[in-house]
Amino acid sequence: MIKTLNTLFVTMLGLGKIPKIPGTFGSFVTIILLYFFFHILNLTSNVILIILITIFIFSFSAVAHHIKDNENKDPKEIIIDEFIGQSIPIYLYEISHGTEKSENEALIFYIIIFILFRFFDIVKPFPVSFFDKNFKNSFGVIMDDVCAGFYVVLSLICFMILSSYFI
Repeated sequence: MIKTLNTLFVTMLGLGKIPKIPGTFGSFVTIILLYFFFHILNLTSNVILIILITIFIFSFSAVAHHIKDNENKDPKEIIIDEFIGQSIPIYLYEISHGTEKSENEALIFYIIIFILFRFFDIVKPFPVSFFDKNFKNSFGVIMDDVCAGFYVVLSLICFMILSSYFI
């Protein structure tokens, strides 16, 4: 029973079992969930932060348990790391903009964040590649996506700074 629940958690309710591009599906479902939390349910950023931190902390144990007897230490069905990495730029976007944005603006930023996250998660620039190659455990599985999420944040900050000079 616990093993089944753990598998459901790390595969985002089985979404990771999709044969083609499960990480992309996990990232896409993440943006839908977070949009729903922020814009439909209007949950406070503190409640969402508690949810995200809880998932982040529990993920280390859940992923470790899932890969314990697996030869592949980063199987494609584990997509909770995509949820964590994708959540970082979305959460920071939401708290940095507060209520001063239209729903259309939020949708545009969510799409940009999704595309950038998938790019950095697939291309794996340093240090994303460092964690991916050197840590064959739950830490490496999760931290490469965390780094990809922070690359998105850095990219958006650079874009906003540069655009402020030209607008």
